[in-house]
Amino acid sequence: MSLFKPYRFYSKAEIERRANDLLRRMDLTPNFTPKWPFEASLVADFLDLGVVWDCIPPDEEGAIAARILPSLRQIEINEEILNLPQGFQESTIAHEIGHWVLHINHDEVDGVAKQLELGLDIEPVDPLEPFVCRGSSNQSKIESIEWQAQYFASCLLMPCSILEEKREGRNLTRWSDLYAMADELGVTISNLKHRLKDLGWIHVPKGTRKIYLGTEEPVEQPKLFAHK
Repeated sequence: MSLFKPYRFYSKAEIERRANDLLRRMDLTPNFTPKWPFEASLVADFLDLGVVWDCIPPDEEGAIAARILPSLRQIEINEEILNLPQGFQESTIAHEIGHWVLHINHDEVDGVAKQLELGLDIEPVDPLEPFVCRGSSNQSKIESIEWQAQYFASCLLMPCSILEEKREGRNLTRWSDLYAMADELGVTISNLKHRLKDLGWIHVPKGTRKIYLGTEEPVEQPKLFAHK
């Protein structure tokens, strides 16, 4: 058995359902009620995951933003991202939680952790084998796994019900309103823009700063009559 589940496809709906279920369980647990601006480390605490900031050196495939040590129930975040906006840090932790929920074999983790406590031989499973998060990859399955974790993070940090609250009285076609929403949610403006586009609430033509409501740029109707 492996600490990591075999690859499988998750639909957007299933990923969102799992994120919402996690938020719902937290809401029912004293001292874990989710609040916004969101603190992803609270979710880690709820799942009994440790979050450690450390220097993670790059390997042969490049820089590593974060990784999970499943058998230690530990998320390691590269301290180099401490200089980035807070929203990026929350997104990174939420991304790793997405991997934990979707891609880690919890039954095997619990078994290995128990063996470690008892000092038993745990071969062939490597208890310190990390689940590595990368910024990019050319392997389609790895890219899909990374997308799944990031979509989970977006759903966790920006559930639809909270977005509906935050959009009240705001104009989603104005960047100033979107920046204000991002601050209240505790996310980066990039994360918010992608989430709203995924939901079909806004459309930003590539290479422009113009925002339209809906999924497409409106087509201008030709004038039928000239005015003199």
